[in-house]
Amino acid sequence: MSKSVIYTCTGDTGLTSLVGGKRVKKNDIRIDAYGDVDELNSQLGYFATYSMPAEYKDLIIFIQNKLFNIGAYLATDNPNNEPTTVYGLNDGDINRLETAIDAIDAQLPRLSNFVLPGGGRAAATAHVCRCVCRRCERRIISLSDESMINPLVLKFINRLSDLMFVLARFCNINENVDELFWNKNC
Repeated sequence: MSKSVIYTCTGDTGLTSLVGGKRVKKNDIRIDAYGDVDELNSQLGYFATYSMPAEYKDLIIFIQNKLFNIGAYLATDNPNNEPTTVYGLNDGDINRLETAIDAIDAQLPRLSNFVLPGGGRAAATAHVCRCVCRRCERRIISLSDESMINPLVLKFINRLSDLMFVLARFCNINENVDELFWNKNC
């Protein structure tokens, strides 16, 4: 078997192919949506390089796989605007995120003020993931104005941003780094 060619030159004019072959401009909202999911996946890969319990690294790898499923779903044209399923994404996946959020949050001190992004490097990276996740959510909502999007996609992305918030807090506390709180009188 020969090695695949990395460059195809088919995108040199600013067009790319969706799953199924339809050609669209590279700035199409659908491309933006799954491109942002790809960026989030990369940021999560970077976040996973930090020291954390193995169960959290395993959770991140689980999430990265789900994001690939979501990216493939978003990269598939829906010309008839019909309800569609997302391969490999189900209610149990949302429950897994919610269970993780609850378990991590139970270890954290109660919040009495807004948290500023930052603290330690791992926490700051988790906050970047949270913000990219929120951008994914906005972009997917924009796409949903044009095309039917399975509600599980937005649920998963929304829970993921919540998970990244509690993981950011966990990282600071786990590393004995003071959390930064908003000082509105600063």
